[in-house]
Amino acid sequence: MNRLERFYKIEQILNEQSVVSRETFLNLLEVSPATFKRDLEYMRDRFQAPVIWDRDAGGYRFETGKKTGQKYELPGLWFDEKEAHALLTMQHLLASLDQGGLIGPHIAPLMSRLNAMLGTGNASADEIQKRFRILSVATRKVELEHFSMVGAAVTKRDRLLIRYHARGSNEVTEREISPQRLIYYRENWYVDAWCHLRDGLRSFSVDCIKAASVTGKKAREVSNKALEEYLASGYGIFGGSDLQWAKLRFSAERARWVSAENWHPQQRGIFDDEGRYVLDVPYSIDRELMLEIMRHGASVEVLEPKALRQKVRDEHRVAAEFYE
Repeated sequence: MNRLERFYKIEQILNEQSVVSRETFLNLLEVSPATFKRDLEYMRDRFQAPVIWDRDAGGYRFETGKKTGQKYELPGLWFDEKEAHALLTMQHLLASLDQGGLIGPHIAPLMSRLNAMLGTGNASADEIQKRFRILSVATRKVELEHFSMVGAAVTKRDRLLIRYHARGSNEVTEREISPQRLIYYRENWYVDAWCHLRDGLRSFSVDCIKAASVTGKKAREVSNKALEEYLASGYGIFGGSDLQWAKLRFSAERARWVSAENWHPQQRGIFDDEGRYVLDVPYSIDRELMLEIMRHGASVEVLEPKALRQKVRDEHRVAAEFYE
């Protein structure tokens, strides 16, 4: 058994026998006296385990009244050292992306326990923090109060009354929404919700929520199937019922990058005889797809549909006028 399993075995034996001799532990754990001593010291130092030697009883026991104290808790049995390193790495990535500190406080207790598990190994938590760097681009500031309220409404299934600023139209409206799920997409937070004002599913940027309050009513439930069909059917996160397919052709040079990218789960891509990459991707609302297409400049051509091709052509024409 590994070290963490021995910790749980020690706890189990103490719970079952109250007072346990050193010889009994050594026989049941099948370890040397030195290993058993190190295990006990680690449990006491790292997890505040209240294990004491009772001279009168001739064995080890839990100190009366302290076993269930707030500070004593063994880490999850399913975390071995490699898994703990992986979780700490993910935590570091998340903390780097979480510029507003929205999630960090909620997972801090877990990270503290993981840090304790790692001890002073070759890849300690401090070492992991030093060796990873995440550079976030275009992250928008989110008010912690609004993020926390939306997150609580998602999990507790509450309706919210929000004041929402739609950047596209520059309008501010009051809406009653039933939050369904939170999404972290392209460096920013969004909430998929049933909008009772529009009587349909919508995605709201959390940073555009200017005020929020709980209505006291339960959220309307929307099935995962309906969410996926409406909000995940097309490119990006903005869905709709009018699903179309765009056919894009990338230059041979740009194809080396785009062919390795995942634009949509249902995308289709092939190389033509000239080494160019032809990508078919579904979309419902073209504004996100337009931004992605324009990012590739002259290295991509919209083949279909004609309406999208015309929009991209017009955008390029207007942009070119700035430089004439």
